[in-house]
Amino acid sequence: MAPKITLVDDDQNILTSVSMALEAEGFEVTTYPDGSAALEGLNDNQPDLAVLDIKMPRMDGMELLRRLREKHDFPVIFLTSKDDEIDEMLGLKMGADDYITKPFSQRLLIERIRTILRRVDAVRRMGQKLGTDSTDEDGVLIRGRLKLDPLRHICEWADKDVKLTVTEFLILEALAHRPGHVKSRDQLMDIAYNDDVYVDDRTIDSHIKRLRKKFRKVDPEFDGIETLYGVGYRYSES
Repeated sequence: MAPKITLVDDDQNILTSVSMALEAEGFEVTTYPDGSAALEGLNDNQPDLAVLDIKMPRMDGMELLRRLREKHDFPVIFLTSKDDEIDEMLGLKMGADDYITKPFSQRLLIERIRTILRRVDAVRRMGQKLGTDSTDEDGVLIRGRLKLDPLRHICEWADKDVKLTVTEFLILEALAHRPGHVKSRDQLMDIAYNDDVYVDDRTIDSHIKRLRKKFRKVDPEFDGIETLYGVGYRYSES
């Protein structure tokens, strides 16, 4: 099946030209002219990946991402303007998986989309690999009350669902795969992002904060991710 891509932008020229380019590459494309229309459509028809413009009428990309992350964990790429560096970093901290600055090359966007979809596949392959030496033949990783199913992109804590983005899932999986072993911020950045996306230490810290916040919604006493100041993070099995 062709990967499903959703484009959200108030510039009709971008929607038309990028849709044509993506369809020529074998993707199935859905478009929306603003965040409000996209929110309704995306709740009914979840894509494999969404590309969102930040500056839009009715509902901007930031607000759309915030609302989407309440229910959905599919990858998101932001389109930003050259003067939106703050928005770029804020978008990553809110749960976006990548960003591209306008004006952009369609070829670059397509490559970024393929890169993120490969990361999604890598999560699934990791689940298959874990199945050979983990506690579950289907690749489900179980660490105490934590259950990670990479093949289905499911995370549970004490049998309660915890919705994670692709980036959050990759970071948590890396930590939980070897409980007690420390992962530095650089190692987590290498795991979570490809080489042509620049992120700093604070972005990883923000992902960790979001992970803790999500787990504490289902368990206020959650303390499974430990910070070793100046060193990195580790998963503590409990």
